[in-house]
Order: sequence, then C-alpha cells, then structure tokens
Amino acid sequence: MSKELANLVFPNIDKTPEYYEELYPKRNLSDGAVVTRFAPSPTGFIHIGSLFTANFASRFARQTNGVYYLRIEDTDGKREVEDGINVIINGLKVFDVKFDEGPVDENNQVGNYGPYIQSQRKEIYQAFAKSLIEKGLAYPCFCTEEELDKIRERQEKLKIRPGYYGEFAACRKMSEAQMIERINNGEKFIVRLKSPGNPNKKVRYTDLIRGVIEFPENDQDIVIIKSDGLPTYHFAHAVDDHLMRTTHVIRGEEWISSVPLHLQLFEMLGFELPTYVHMPTIMKDDNGSKRKISKRKDPEAAASYYKENGIPKEAVLDYLLNILNSNYELWRKENPKASSFDFVISPEKISVSGAMFDLVKLADVSKNTIANFTAEEVYTQGLEWAEEFDKELAELMKKYEAFTKGILNIERTGTKVRKDIAKWSDLRDNLEYLYDEVFFEKEHEDEWQNVTDKETIKAILEEYLKVYDENDDKDTWFNKMKDVSEKFGFAREVKEYKKNPESFKGHVGDVSTVIRVALTGRRNTPDLYEILKQLGRERIVKRFERI
Repeated sequence: MSKELANLVFPNIDKTPEYYEELYPKRNLSDGAVVTRFAPSPTGFIHIGSLFTANFASRFARQTNGVYYLRIEDTDGKREVEDGINVIINGLKVFDVKFDEGPVDENNQVGNYGPYIQSQRKEIYQAFAKSLIEKGLAYPCFCTEEELDKIRERQEKLKIRPGYYGEFAACRKMSEAQMIERINNGEKFIVRLKSPGNPNKKVRYTDLIRGVIEFPENDQDIVIIKSDGLPTYHFAHAVDDHLMRTTHVIRGEEWISSVPLHLQLFEMLGFELPTYVHMPTIMKDDNGSKRKISKRKDPEAAASYYKENGIPKEAVLDYLLNILNSNYELWRKENPKASSFDFVISPEKISVSGAMFDLVKLADVSKNTIANFTAEEVYTQGLEWAEEFDKELAELMKKYEAFTKGILNIERTGTKVRKDIAKWSDLRDNLEYLYDEVFFEKEHEDEWQNVTDKETIKAILEEYLKVYDENDDKDTWFNKMKDVSEKFGFAREVKEYKKNPESFKGHVGDVSTVIRVALTGRRNTPDLYEILKQLGRERIVKRFERI
C-alpha cells in the first residue's frame, strides 16, 4: 500500500518510528540489569493477584540494579474510574511497591521514557500504525457492527472458530483505490493488522517460569487502532514495551494465550523480543476444589482488605513471598528479623500450578511478623490503623500512651514471645480490658474456673492485697502467691496437688486464676506478674473492689 493511503488514514502524523527510536534510546544499564513494569488499568481496584505480580516485578528489577516503572493503560475509557491513577499509586505504596519511573499522581510523571499514561501517547501509536500501512502490513477496515455480527453468525453455523481472518476478513481484500474512495466519502473506519500468520504453523517461545511453550501462529487481523484513534491493548503493549525498553514482561498467566499475537506484532514492527514471565494465578480452596480468587466472591481479593483489617504490610509481603518462592519460608525462619527485601527471589522456584492463598496461613505469618516487632512498632502501627478504623481505641491508646506501650511490651522479649495479635483489629480485644473506661463500663461474666465460691474469692483477694508489693521481683512475687494458696488450703505446687489431690482444694494455679479474673475478667491473658506491674496498686485495688 502507498503513502497516499497512510497519509489519508493519519493526516496529522508527521513523525516516524525512527524519530521515536531516537527519542527513546536503549537504556544504559549494567550487565544483567532488567527493566520491568506494572501496567494496570485505572479501574479503582488493586487485586491481590496484581499485588503479587507487581511485588515480584519490583523485587526482580531491584535485585539486578535494573529499572521498574509504572505505566497506566487507560485506552478503554469505559472502565476508568475517577481518581483511578491515585488509587493505584497509593494502594501499592502501602505495600512498599515503589517505581523508578512513571506517574507520581494524576498530573505529574518522572522518567525519560514517558508519557507513562497511554492516552497521552496517541500520536506515538499512530506513527507506528501509519508505518505499517505504508509497508502493507495494516489496513483500514470499514465493517459495521451489523456486518461483523453476520460474520460471527456464519462462523457459528459452520461451527468454526470465530474471528476476522482468511475469507472472513472482508476489508483485507479491498483495493487501495476502494479504501481511499471510502475514506474520502467520510465512512468511519478502524485500522487492522494484516496478519501473515498461518494457524497450521507453530510458534515457540521460552517463558522464564514455564520453559518452552508452543502455539499455533496467529492469523487474526486484529484491530490495532480503534475508531477514536486510540490503540487496542495488544498494539499499545508492543509499542510501549519496546520504546520503554522493557526487558522482561511480567504479567498474569491469563495472557499466555495472547503470546502468539504479541510475538507476531513485535516481529512485524521490527522490535527485539522481550522475555515473557507469566505469573501463576492466585488460587483458593473452595470446599475441596481449587478456583481462582475472585473480587466478586472473596473480600481478600482486594488489596485494600488487608489495610482495613489491619494486617501489616510486612506480613502480607512475607506471605506473598511464601507462595511465590518455595524456599522463602525456610529463609524467613533463619532470618526472622531481616527485611524481606534481603531475600533473593528465583523465577525458577515459582510454581506453575497456581499459588494457593490461605487466610489461616496468612494469620499465622502475621502473628509471627508482629511478634518480631518492638512494642514501639506495635504501638505506632496499631495506632495508625486505629486512627482510621477504630477512633475510640485510638483515643485510649493516645491518652494512655506509656501504659499501652508497657502492656504491649509484655512477653515481647526472650525465648517465649507472645503471638496473640494477628492483625491490628485484634488490639481492641488485647487492650480494652486494661483501660478502666472500658473495663468498668462493661458488664462482666467473669471466667472463674475451679474456684467459684464468692466468699472464698473475696477472702483470697483481701489476703493477696496484704502481701502484694509492686517492687517484688518475679520469684518473690510468686512465692507470696504460694503463701496465699497454702493459707487457703491450696497446694503450693501443681505437682504436689497431682500427687495428692484429695489433700487440697486445688493448687497455686487456681489461686492465680482468681487474681487474674478479678483484674481482667478473663482467664487467658499475657503474663500476670507483668500485668500487675503495669496496672499499679491503685488500679488493682479498684478492680478487686468490683468483686
């Protein structure tokens, strides 16, 4: 086809592919450095699968001293939501996914390979499409929706695969003169690729995770420029990944079937092929069968779910690395205090069968993560969450800052570290019974255990107050607890009680439970000695008086 037709299709495009090749030269990177990207649509939702992929792409670039950039694919205006770009940027920032290049907000971008928003690159795509028309590798198509429907109906009757190819590619057979005439007559058109493919021929490529994959060659004359002048995803992807000098296209496995088309596009455009890396799908066990995690069925499919429920980003990232690389869990056990960014990810250790997502396992990971935080870190991150999602708790934490940190520091050092917090929303249950404002406002169903006689309970509490000294060390404190136990007919030692149960009313553990329940209303709490020290004598007396 001639330049006349190309100029008629794109009359305002005066730049060539060579111009853009020079404008966006090959990157000057060290050996082994990779260039990866995250290319979402601004639909206002970050899927956990997207975070899974984005996290991998970010780390892969970082550990090779490469480049990771954000590209917004907004050529489908129907799906776009207001402030969608900021939702993506801020949502990923929560999980420490940071970009070297790309939009920093709706109006500003950084990097020398932009614009990084596809709707702002319209002329670039049209320049490459114009070049394809000049070379006879693309053509204008005038088929209406009604005509395309008739093609689909005919294919259904013949029971053959649908699409615009071969004898069904009506406008492909049209002469250049006919095309020019129809454009001059003001008919609407789109631009299609003139595929040279043969479906009986096989194409092969090597995926970094899955190895060699073989497909039939693409023979579809796909749309590359829509009637509004914007590109389709497939065409924009090829042009952008080439000009932005992407070395590794990391994306979900749902795009594997598009690889033959993408390979063909790169070849027809004269581009060097990137390495494709297709990430496994995030799966979920549903009554014994696997299915893809769904934003419609599963609240945990949204990345925002984890912030709202107070699961620390460190725990989410740890868990995603657990299901990404099989050797991460062992590494984490050997390096409990290290940053997850110290771990070197390995594409060859990524499973191809789908990554199983388990909220119970995530909760265990999160408990371990929080157990390794200092009391200061628990307080700071917990308060940040509470100020957004539990304002009443936030006010109490701020009002009693030192007291709260003291409580959070109980059993946070040594070999036995408490693991009773899996998410920041658990803090209310772990703290509120220690704040007088909450404790005395609630009606209590005290969890008395073996000792239930009220008069005995009162007598134990009165006697305990006589001997309790907040300056005692733990051994002295516990010996006094034994003395009180003995006075009321309870064994000083559990072993002693087990040997002769008929000789005692119970043992020292039963007496300490009386003290614990009187103070907190519950049987299970962190270390009682430490709780007593944090509460102080005045609060202890007040709580005993309640009984």
